[in-house]
Amino acid sequence: MPQNRKRIDVETKTMAIKLTQETHTMQVKDLYASVQGKAVLKGVNLTIKSGEVHALMGPNGSGKSTLSAVILGHPSYTIESGDILFNGDSILQWTPEQRAKAGLFLAFQYPVEVPGVSVANFLRTAYNESRPKERQLSVMKFNALLEQEMKTLHMPPAMAERYLNDGFSGGEKKRGEILQMAILSPKIALMDETDSGLDVDALRIVADGCAQLVKKSRLGVLLVTHYPRILHYLKPDHVHLFVDGKIVQSGGMDLAEQVEKTGYGSLEKTGAKAMSTKAKPNTTPTPPHREACL
Repeated sequence: MPQNRKRIDVETKTMAIKLTQETHTMQVKDLYASVQGKAVLKGVNLTIKSGEVHALMGPNGSGKSTLSAVILGHPSYTIESGDILFNGDSILQWTPEQRAKAGLFLAFQYPVEVPGVSVANFLRTAYNESRPKERQLSVMKFNALLEQEMKTLHMPPAMAERYLNDGFSGGEKKRGEILQMAILSPKIALMDETDSGLDVDALRIVADGCAQLVKKSRLGVLLVTHYPRILHYLKPDHVHLFVDGKIVQSGGMDLAEQVEKTGYGSLEKTGAKAMSTKAKPNTTPTPPHREACL
């Protein structure tokens, strides 16, 4: 094994050990938000900790993707009341760049194509910009790290030199989002319908890549999805039903399986009824850390 590769392996393992010792928490507290005067989030309460996988399920137009965008600071949305905390600090006044540097990550449903910027250059720039100078990597060291992570995701080395998402298939784009997560090592990742448009093989690869990050670095995940199929590969700790801008019901994998059997209709009514008789915000007990598995 080349000497440079040995150094990268040691540095990667050292960083993984450090990450597994850290605990990070993102809290959404009674969050109300609007866009162009229309209410879109209507009292969302949610807590995600390191190593937890939360699935957010709901019908089209319920506000699931809006929640992810608001958490990352999309300027089109207005926070009417409530708060978003990361490790106890309010991030409402933080820019999207500050939120990203702190360790929040959004995997897009429709990744943007960036002609003229290679995957390798984009990721190396993002990696070094998010780290202090003493932890930044040279081109040679970074390329060795990138090669490792691409191999894990079954991505050919030549993809590193292609322009970011330019001409990529749907599966390649989604694997590229997981590659970004693997390289940038965020603390909490919001995955906005990452499973949409994937065939079975691509779905397994994406889910496996995410599960490895949860296991290796205790990544906290909010997985936004319409369908339970990805949850058969990326096992959630919590499943939340999101309807009309708020969480109306929470549970485990059994809730996702119920959605798969009966659809959202009956659950929407059950959840709405439960919310109307319950004044307290929706909170879910946090179990001990569980290693995600496929």
